[in-house]
Amino acid sequence: MAKRVYQVWKGSNRFILGGRLIFGPDARSLLITVSLILVPVVVFCVLVAGKLLHKFPAYNAGYAILVVAIVFTIYVLVLLLVTSAQDPGIIPRASHPPEEEFCFDSSASVDVGGRQTPSLQFPRTKEVMVNGMPVKIKYCDTCMLYRPPRCSHCSICNNCVERFDHHCPWVGQCIGQRNYRYFFLFVTSSTVLCIYVFSMSALYIKILMDGGYPTVWRAMKESPASVVLMAYCFISLWFVGGLTGFHLYLIGTNQTTYENFRYRADNRVNVYNRGCLRNFLEVFCSRTKPSRNKFRAYVQEEASRPPMSRAREMDADDSAVSDPRPKVEDDLEIGGDLLKISQRHNFEDVNEEIHGSNNNGPDNVASESEFAFSSGQQSPAVVLEARHWSRGVRSGSWEILPEILAMNSSVTESRSHMQKEGRH
Repeated sequence: MAKRVYQVWKGSNRFILGGRLIFGPDARSLLITVSLILVPVVVFCVLVAGKLLHKFPAYNAGYAILVVAIVFTIYVLVLLLVTSAQDPGIIPRASHPPEEEFCFDSSASVDVGGRQTPSLQFPRTKEVMVNGMPVKIKYCDTCMLYRPPRCSHCSICNNCVERFDHHCPWVGQCIGQRNYRYFFLFVTSSTVLCIYVFSMSALYIKILMDGGYPTVWRAMKESPASVVLMAYCFISLWFVGGLTGFHLYLIGTNQTTYENFRYRADNRVNVYNRGCLRNFLEVFCSRTKPSRNKFRAYVQEEASRPPMSRAREMDADDSAVSDPRPKVEDDLEIGGDLLKISQRHNFEDVNEEIHGSNNNGPDNVASESEFAFSSGQQSPAVVLEARHWSRGVRSGSWEILPEILAMNSSVTESRSHMQKEGRH
């Protein structure tokens, strides 16, 4: 049964729902992230928002506090799922290196078979033009392709990701071109949710102080959940709030986290910066590119590779010439059959002899030919005509060329003359 692409995927990703959702190898960290969001919100809804339902009787405004908390939490969780469960911009792997990039370096030659052959070289970097400026791109040995600009190989997911930003363990997925927008919205929404829970908890403490608990200490003892939520949200704001501010700076300057940390000390010109307004429009108003991978598609057979270049054809021909063993073995087999023919006075038995050698197998033919060569009874002319004879044998035609018949008769006469001289 044919397999689907996600079933033979070479990356470290995890798939669920038949390849419809793709996660990183550390997808279990999502459980921690979800619990860090849900547990405080549930505590807030039960112990804080539930107490504020009747504190604002006009237009039942107390219910709005609870509804906003629930709806906003669902929104944050949806953004988290969209960020972590979709293709971040994975570039499909190539089945073989790009052959058009191979070249031969005569200066670095290699000794093969007693002669110097050019060494096969492969450029590790290339230059492409981006906004009128040259940018170097590197070759990825794992994916066997030249990475596009702003692309990097994630060592955790084992994939090349387009416009790679970073691998986020909290969402269990790489952040790249296709999910960066949702990642930023998730971080920003989490920041707003923390501010909202912190504000409503502080409001409840203020309402308690206006009631029968005139001091802050008494009000905090009356609602310890509000105090815990305020402390939790304050600490969380240092992380998600700081992350929101950092990515606002990256979007405004059109950088990625990877570029900012890697090239910060180089003071190189950012060729991708198009101005603050255009940079924000590029992130939030541009259309999300479709995925390059069809994970649910069936695996197709590998397409035939393109023909080799002229340089590689010459190298293949040289390697064939340097190893003449197959040709020698063919000539030995053919020479053995010709020797048997030359030793017979009745050429009508040729067909039976040849068929018999074929039935006995190539091993038998080879052994008989070895004996013939060791006895030194083969004429050199027989070997010269071996190629003409092989064409007839392999094509199924047993027609004996006139040159061979004449050669065989001369061999027979010379052998009889030698035997007579030996007797005298």
